[in-house]
Amino acid sequence: MRTKDVAYQALLNRVRDGKGTHEDWLLLRTRVIGIGLHISLNEPPWNEAPILVYRNELRTELNNRAVINKAYETGRSPTVVIATDTIKAKKHIDLPDLTKRLLALSDNKTEHLPGYLPLVPGMPVLLQENIACEIGLSNGTLGIFHELIYDETKEHTTGADEGIFTADTVFVRNAQYALVEIRKSKIKNLESLDPLIIPIPVVEKTFEVNLEKLYADKGPILKILNSKKLRTTISVKRRGLPLVPAYSITTHKSQGQTLPKIVIDLNMPPGMVEVASAYVPLSRVQQLTDLTILQDFNINALQVKPSKGQIAELNRLSVIFKQTKQRYAHYFV
Repeated sequence: MRTKDVAYQALLNRVRDGKGTHEDWLLLRTRVIGIGLHISLNEPPWNEAPILVYRNELRTELNNRAVINKAYETGRSPTVVIATDTIKAKKHIDLPDLTKRLLALSDNKTEHLPGYLPLVPGMPVLLQENIACEIGLSNGTLGIFHELIYDETKEHTTGADEGIFTADTVFVRNAQYALVEIRKSKIKNLESLDPLIIPIPVVEKTFEVNLEKLYADKGPILKILNSKKLRTTISVKRRGLPLVPAYSITTHKSQGQTLPKIVIDLNMPPGMVEVASAYVPLSRVQQLTDLTILQDFNINALQVKPSKGQIAELNRLSVIFKQTKQRYAHYFV
Protein backbone atom coordinates (compact mmCIF):
# COMPACT_ATOMS: atom_id res chain seq x y z
CA MET A 1 0.00 0.00 0.00
CA ARG A 2 1.37 3.43 -1.01
CA THR A 3 0.19 5.42 2.04
CA LYS A 4 2.05 5.01 5.35
CA ASP A 5 -0.05 7.53 7.30
CA VAL A 6 -2.96 5.52 8.78
CA ALA A 7 -5.21 8.54 9.37
CA TYR A 8 -4.51 9.85 5.88
CA GLN A 9 -5.26 6.43 4.38
CA ALA A 10 -8.65 6.47 6.09
CA LEU A 11 -9.30 9.92 4.61
CA LEU A 12 -8.38 8.64 1.13
CA ASN A 13 -10.75 5.69 1.50
CA ARG A 14 -13.62 8.06 2.28
CA VAL A 15 -12.77 10.37 -0.63
CA ARG A 16 -12.60 7.37 -2.97
CA ASP A 17 -16.15 6.46 -1.93
CA GLY A 18 -17.38 10.06 -2.22
CA LYS A 19 -17.84 10.29 1.55
CA GLY A 20 -15.34 12.98 2.51
CA THR A 21 -16.30 14.53 5.86
CA HIS A 22 -16.10 18.04 7.27
CA GLU A 23 -13.17 16.84 9.39
CA ASP A 24 -11.41 15.54 6.25
CA TRP A 25 -11.89 18.93 4.61
CA LEU A 26 -10.50 20.76 7.65
CA LEU A 27 -7.51 18.41 7.78
CA LEU A 28 -6.67 18.96 4.11
CA ARG A 29 -7.02 22.72 4.52
CA THR A 30 -4.04 22.60 6.89
CA ARG A 31 -2.01 21.96 3.71
CA VAL A 32 -3.40 25.00 1.83
CA ILE A 33 -0.83 27.72 1.26
CA GLY A 34 -1.74 30.83 3.23
CA ILE A 35 -4.32 29.09 5.42
CA GLY A 36 -2.67 26.29 7.37
CA LEU A 37 0.66 26.34 5.59
CA HIS A 38 3.22 29.11 5.25
CA ILE A 39 5.90 28.00 2.81
CA SER A 40 7.57 29.15 -0.40
CA LEU A 41 7.38 27.05 -3.55
CA ASN A 42 10.74 28.58 -4.50
CA GLU A 43 12.53 26.79 -1.67
CA PRO A 44 13.39 23.10 -1.06
CA PRO A 45 11.80 20.64 -1.05
CA TRP A 46 8.79 22.24 -2.74
CA ASN A 47 10.74 23.83 -5.59
CA GLU A 48 11.35 20.31 -6.92
CA ALA A 49 7.81 19.02 -6.36
CA PRO A 50 5.75 18.53 -9.54
CA ILE A 51 2.49 20.44 -9.90
CA LEU A 52 -0.37 18.06 -10.68
CA VAL A 53 -3.04 19.56 -12.95
CA TYR A 54 -6.16 18.33 -14.75
CA ARG A 55 -5.66 19.81 -18.23
CA ASN A 56 -2.89 19.10 -20.76
CA GLU A 57 -2.88 22.71 -21.96
CA LEU A 58 -2.18 24.06 -18.47
CA ARG A 59 0.51 21.42 -17.90
CA THR A 60 2.25 22.45 -21.13
CA GLU A 61 2.16 26.16 -20.27
CA LEU A 62 3.57 25.57 -16.77
CA ASN A 63 6.32 23.33 -18.13
CA ASN A 64 7.32 25.81 -20.83
CA ARG A 65 7.69 28.60 -18.29
CA ALA A 66 9.55 26.39 -15.83
CA VAL A 67 12.10 25.29 -18.44
CA ILE A 68 12.74 28.88 -19.52
CA ASN A 69 13.26 29.92 -15.88
CA LYS A 70 15.61 26.97 -15.30
CA ALA A 71 17.62 27.92 -18.39
CA TYR A 72 18.10 31.49 -17.24
CA GLU A 73 18.96 30.41 -13.70
CA THR A 74 21.79 28.29 -15.09
CA GLY A 75 22.98 30.92 -17.58
CA ARG A 76 21.81 29.07 -20.69
CA SER A 77 19.59 29.84 -23.64
CA PRO A 78 16.47 27.68 -23.78
CA THR A 79 16.60 24.82 -26.28
CA VAL A 80 13.46 23.54 -27.98
CA VAL A 81 13.35 20.36 -30.05
CA ILE A 82 10.88 20.69 -32.93
CA ALA A 83 9.28 17.50 -34.18
CA THR A 84 9.26 16.64 -37.89
CA ASP A 85 5.81 16.19 -39.38
CA THR A 86 5.00 14.56 -42.71
CA ILE A 87 1.46 14.88 -44.02
CA LYS A 88 0.12 11.79 -45.73
CA ALA A 89 -2.54 12.82 -48.25
CA LYS A 90 -3.47 12.03 -51.85
CA LYS A 91 -3.85 15.73 -52.69
CA HIS A 92 -1.35 18.45 -51.81
CA ILE A 93 -2.68 20.49 -48.91
CA ASP A 94 -1.67 24.15 -48.92
CA LEU A 95 -3.18 25.82 -45.88
CA PRO A 96 -1.74 28.82 -44.00
CA ASP A 97 0.12 28.02 -40.78
CA LEU A 98 -0.62 24.30 -41.08
CA THR A 99 2.84 23.30 -39.84
CA LYS A 100 2.64 25.60 -36.81
CA ARG A 101 -0.86 24.50 -35.94
CA LEU A 102 0.15 20.85 -36.03
CA LEU A 103 3.19 21.51 -33.84
CA ALA A 104 1.07 23.44 -31.35
CA LEU A 105 -1.36 20.55 -30.81
CA SER A 106 -1.42 19.11 -27.30
CA ASP A 107 0.57 15.87 -27.17
CA ASN A 108 -2.51 13.96 -26.00
CA LYS A 109 -3.75 14.47 -29.58
CA THR A 110 -0.47 13.47 -31.28
CA GLU A 111 0.23 10.01 -29.88
CA HIS A 112 2.11 11.69 -27.01
CA LEU A 113 4.88 13.12 -29.18
CA PRO A 114 5.10 16.88 -28.47
CA GLY A 115 5.58 19.27 -31.37
CA TYR A 116 7.71 21.54 -29.21
CA LEU A 117 9.92 19.99 -26.52
CA PRO A 118 11.75 22.57 -24.35
CA LEU A 119 14.86 21.18 -22.66
CA VAL A 120 17.56 22.30 -20.25
CA PRO A 121 20.12 20.08 -18.47
CA GLY A 122 19.06 19.04 -14.98
CA MET A 123 15.32 19.28 -15.59
CA PRO A 124 12.86 16.45 -14.79
CA VAL A 125 11.30 14.65 -17.76
CA LEU A 126 8.63 12.02 -18.23
CA LEU A 127 9.01 9.16 -20.69
CA GLN A 128 6.00 8.95 -23.03
CA GLU A 129 6.73 5.59 -24.65
CA ASN A 130 7.18 1.95 -23.66
CA ILE A 131 10.75 1.62 -24.94
CA ALA A 132 11.85 -1.41 -22.94
CA CYS A 133 9.54 -2.21 -20.02
CA GLU A 134 11.65 -5.19 -18.96
CA ILE A 135 14.51 -2.85 -18.00
CA GLY A 136 12.38 -0.08 -16.51
CA LEU A 137 11.96 2.15 -19.58
CA SER A 138 8.18 2.38 -19.70
CA ASN A 139 5.53 5.00 -20.31
CA GLY A 140 5.38 7.32 -17.28
CA THR A 141 8.95 6.72 -16.08
CA LEU A 142 10.56 9.79 -14.52
CA GLY A 143 14.10 10.87 -15.34
CA ILE A 144 16.53 13.79 -15.40
CA PHE A 145 17.53 15.23 -18.78
CA HIS A 146 21.30 15.63 -19.25
CA GLU A 147 22.15 16.23 -22.89
CA LEU A 148 20.64 16.46 -26.37
CA ILE A 149 22.42 14.72 -29.24
CA TYR A 150 21.58 16.06 -32.69
CA ASP A 151 23.04 16.32 -36.18
CA GLU A 152 25.25 19.39 -35.94
CA THR A 153 25.83 19.44 -39.70
CA LYS A 154 22.21 20.41 -40.24
CA GLU A 155 20.69 23.80 -39.66
CA HIS A 156 19.22 24.92 -36.39
CA THR A 157 17.90 28.40 -35.66
CA THR A 158 17.93 30.97 -32.88
CA GLY A 159 15.11 33.37 -32.18
CA ALA A 160 12.78 31.88 -34.75
CA ASP A 161 9.20 33.06 -35.02
CA GLU A 162 7.84 30.47 -32.59
CA GLY A 163 6.12 33.13 -30.51
CA ILE A 164 5.45 30.97 -27.47
CA PHE A 165 9.16 30.97 -26.57
CA THR A 166 11.73 33.68 -25.85
CA ALA A 167 13.70 35.41 -28.62
CA ASP A 168 17.02 33.75 -27.69
CA THR A 169 15.61 30.21 -27.83
CA VAL A 170 17.61 27.71 -29.90
CA PHE A 171 15.34 25.54 -32.06
CA VAL A 172 16.67 22.10 -33.01
CA ARG A 173 14.97 20.19 -35.83
CA ASN A 174 17.34 17.26 -36.17
CA ALA A 175 17.45 15.59 -32.75
CA GLN A 176 18.74 12.02 -32.68
CA TYR A 177 18.44 11.09 -29.02
CA ALA A 178 18.47 12.48 -25.50
CA LEU A 179 20.69 11.34 -22.65
CA VAL A 180 18.46 10.88 -19.61
CA GLU A 181 19.31 9.76 -16.09
CA ILE A 182 16.77 7.10 -15.10
CA ARG A 183 17.36 5.92 -11.56
CA LYS A 184 14.80 3.11 -11.74
CA SER A 185 16.39 1.58 -14.83
CA LYS A 186 17.72 -1.95 -14.49
CA ILE A 187 20.68 -0.95 -16.65
CA LYS A 188 23.11 0.72 -14.27
CA ASN A 189 25.98 1.49 -16.61
CA LEU A 190 26.34 1.63 -20.39
CA GLU A 191 29.76 1.74 -22.00
CA SER A 192 31.10 5.29 -22.47
CA LEU A 193 28.19 6.79 -20.50
CA ASP A 194 27.92 7.85 -16.87
CA PRO A 195 26.02 5.54 -14.48
CA LEU A 196 22.22 5.47 -14.93
CA ILE A 197 22.41 7.51 -18.16
CA ILE A 198 20.17 6.03 -20.87
CA PRO A 199 19.94 7.23 -24.50
CA ILE A 200 16.31 7.85 -25.46
CA PRO A 201 16.00 7.85 -29.28
CA VAL A 202 13.52 9.69 -31.48
CA VAL A 203 10.50 7.61 -32.49
CA GLU A 204 7.87 7.84 -35.20
CA LYS A 205 4.13 7.89 -34.61
CA THR A 206 1.15 8.45 -36.90
CA PHE A 207 -2.00 10.28 -35.87
CA GLU A 208 -5.05 11.82 -37.53
CA VAL A 209 -6.07 15.47 -37.43
CA ASN A 210 -9.47 16.96 -38.21
CA LEU A 211 -8.80 20.12 -40.24
CA GLU A 212 -12.20 21.60 -39.42
CA LYS A 213 -11.32 21.50 -35.72
CA LEU A 214 -7.75 22.66 -36.36
CA TYR A 215 -9.03 25.75 -38.21
CA ALA A 216 -12.23 26.25 -36.22
CA ASP A 217 -11.21 29.89 -35.63
CA LYS A 218 -10.75 30.55 -39.36
CA GLY A 219 -14.06 30.61 -41.23
CA PRO A 220 -12.50 31.41 -44.65
CA ILE A 221 -10.24 28.36 -44.38
CA LEU A 222 -13.24 26.12 -43.82
CA LYS A 223 -14.77 27.54 -47.00
CA ILE A 224 -11.57 26.68 -48.91
CA LEU A 225 -11.75 23.11 -47.64
CA ASN A 226 -15.32 22.79 -48.82
CA SER A 227 -14.73 24.48 -52.19
CA LYS A 228 -11.75 22.25 -53.03
CA LYS A 229 -13.53 19.18 -51.70
CA LEU A 230 -10.51 18.31 -49.58
CA ARG A 231 -10.75 15.60 -46.97
CA THR A 232 -11.25 17.18 -43.59
CA THR A 233 -9.17 14.50 -41.86
CA ILE A 234 -5.46 14.13 -42.61
CA SER A 235 -2.89 11.60 -41.44
CA VAL A 236 0.34 12.96 -39.97
CA LYS A 237 3.54 11.01 -39.37
CA ARG A 238 5.58 12.65 -36.61
CA ARG A 239 9.21 12.03 -35.72
CA GLY A 240 10.23 13.29 -32.29
CA LEU A 241 11.53 12.55 -28.82
CA PRO A 242 9.06 10.65 -26.58
CA LEU A 243 9.64 12.98 -23.63
CA VAL A 244 7.83 15.85 -21.92
CA PRO A 245 8.99 18.14 -19.10
CA ALA A 246 7.84 16.97 -15.68
CA TYR A 247 7.71 20.18 -13.67
CA SER A 248 3.97 19.74 -14.10
CA ILE A 249 2.15 16.44 -14.69
CA THR A 250 -1.49 15.71 -15.45
CA THR A 251 -3.33 13.77 -12.76
CA HIS A 252 -4.12 11.15 -15.41
CA LYS A 253 -0.42 10.62 -16.16
CA SER A 254 0.43 10.46 -12.45
CA GLN A 255 -1.78 7.42 -11.85
CA GLY A 256 0.17 4.47 -10.49
CA GLN A 257 3.07 6.62 -9.30
CA THR A 258 4.26 7.35 -5.78
CA LEU A 259 5.84 10.80 -5.60
CA PRO A 260 7.97 12.20 -2.75
CA LYS A 261 6.30 15.64 -2.78
CA ILE A 262 3.50 17.17 -4.85
CA VAL A 263 1.69 20.46 -5.32
CA ILE A 264 -2.01 20.18 -6.23
CA ASP A 265 -5.17 22.24 -6.75
CA LEU A 266 -8.52 20.72 -5.77
CA ASN A 267 -10.58 23.31 -7.63
CA MET A 268 -11.89 21.32 -10.57
CA PRO A 269 -11.96 22.74 -14.11
CA PRO A 270 -15.29 23.05 -15.98
CA GLY A 271 -16.75 19.79 -17.21
CA MET A 272 -17.60 16.42 -15.75
CA VAL A 273 -16.15 15.92 -12.27
CA GLU A 274 -15.29 12.34 -11.36
CA VAL A 275 -14.40 10.74 -8.06
CA ALA A 276 -10.84 10.33 -9.37
CA SER A 277 -10.50 14.10 -9.76
CA ALA A 278 -9.59 14.50 -6.09
CA TYR A 279 -8.64 10.95 -5.15
CA VAL A 280 -5.89 10.47 -7.74
CA PRO A 281 -3.76 13.52 -6.84
CA LEU A 282 -4.31 13.07 -3.11
CA SER A 283 -3.22 9.42 -3.25
CA ARG A 284 0.11 10.03 -5.03
CA VAL A 285 1.95 10.56 -1.72
CA GLN A 286 2.62 8.44 1.34
CA GLN A 287 1.55 10.94 3.95
CA LEU A 288 -0.36 14.19 4.33
CA THR A 289 2.74 16.30 4.91
CA ASP A 290 4.07 15.35 1.47
CA LEU A 291 1.51 17.50 -0.33
CA THR A 292 0.81 21.20 -0.68
CA ILE A 293 -2.50 22.63 -1.92
CA LEU A 294 -2.31 25.85 -3.94
CA GLN A 295 -5.60 27.44 -2.87
CA ASP A 296 -8.70 26.90 -0.76
CA PHE A 297 -11.35 24.55 -2.13
CA ASN A 298 -14.95 23.49 -1.56
CA ILE A 299 -15.79 20.37 0.45
CA ASN A 300 -17.77 19.16 -2.59
CA ALA A 301 -14.47 18.10 -4.17
CA LEU A 302 -14.27 15.34 -1.54
CA GLN A 303 -17.85 14.14 -1.98
CA VAL A 304 -18.10 13.11 -5.63
CA LYS A 305 -19.95 9.79 -5.71
CA PRO A 306 -18.45 6.95 -7.77
CA SER A 307 -20.54 5.57 -10.64
CA LYS A 308 -22.07 2.08 -10.56
CA GLY A 309 -19.27 0.86 -12.81
CA GLN A 310 -16.62 2.32 -10.52
CA ILE A 311 -18.26 0.77 -7.46
CA ALA A 312 -18.31 -2.62 -9.16
CA GLU A 313 -14.63 -2.29 -10.04
CA LEU A 314 -13.70 -1.25 -6.49
CA ASN A 315 -15.56 -4.26 -5.12
CA ARG A 316 -13.81 -6.54 -7.61
CA LEU A 317 -10.40 -5.20 -6.61
CA SER A 318 -11.27 -5.55 -2.92
CA VAL A 319 -12.08 -9.25 -3.41
CA ILE A 320 -8.82 -9.80 -5.32
CA PHE A 321 -6.85 -8.06 -2.57
CA LYS A 322 -8.39 -10.24 0.15
CA GLN A 323 -7.69 -13.39 -1.85
CA THR A 324 -4.11 -12.31 -2.51
CA LYS A 325 -3.58 -11.49 1.16
CA GLN A 326 -4.82 -14.93 2.18
CA ARG A 327 -2.77 -16.75 -0.44
CA TYR A 328 0.46 -14.86 0.22
CA ALA A 329 0.02 -14.05 3.90
CA HIS A 330 3.78 -14.19 4.57
CA TYR A 331 4.27 -11.07 2.43
CA PHE A 332 1.86 -9.05 4.56
CA VAL A 333 3.51 -9.64 7.93
